[in-house]
Amino acid sequence: MSLQPNLNSLTEEVQHYLETEHFIVFRCLTRAGDEAPIVYWDTERHPEFKPFLDCALQLGIRLIHLHVREFTSMHREEALDQLGESALDRNQQREMKRRIEELTIYEGLTCAVEMSFDFEGRLYIYQVHTEWYEEWQDLCDELEDFMGDGEDGPDKYGGYFSNN
Repeated sequence: MSLQPNLNSLTEEVQHYLETEHFIVFRCLTRAGDEAPIVYWDTERHPEFKPFLDCALQLGIRLIHLHVREFTSMHREEALDQLGESALDRNQQREMKRRIEELTIYEGLTCAVEMSFDFEGRLYIYQVHTEWYEEWQDLCDELEDFMGDGEDGPDKYGGYFSNN
């Protein structure tokens, strides 16, 4: 996990390194929910991205899937829509709305970066996110708990993490 409020500089570093090392970059959505067995890089103890990419190089991997998530006003709008449909009482809705609005100061910032590659039937993933985006995910999980039918599923907000 990253403690940075914004991952724009990390994104630039990653893109520069990928270009310098002549990786083929496939820009994609998150792969964290893919069907293949997933192996996550330990970003808590080894937060640097270069060793992850060096591992890919040593395996002969040149194709790297890159997903960069920006926090947008759409996040707020969808959360407010879901809040209006929730089973929360008026006071709970007011408190949840306050929390949603507090986090909108991060609109326009990069909140998560994910790189991945495939090797021998497994998906290897490096992912980092901001602390405030984790708080946003927690808020969305709470809100989803108060939805009646859950028709929109776990990716309502473009969920970055698997539900495992």
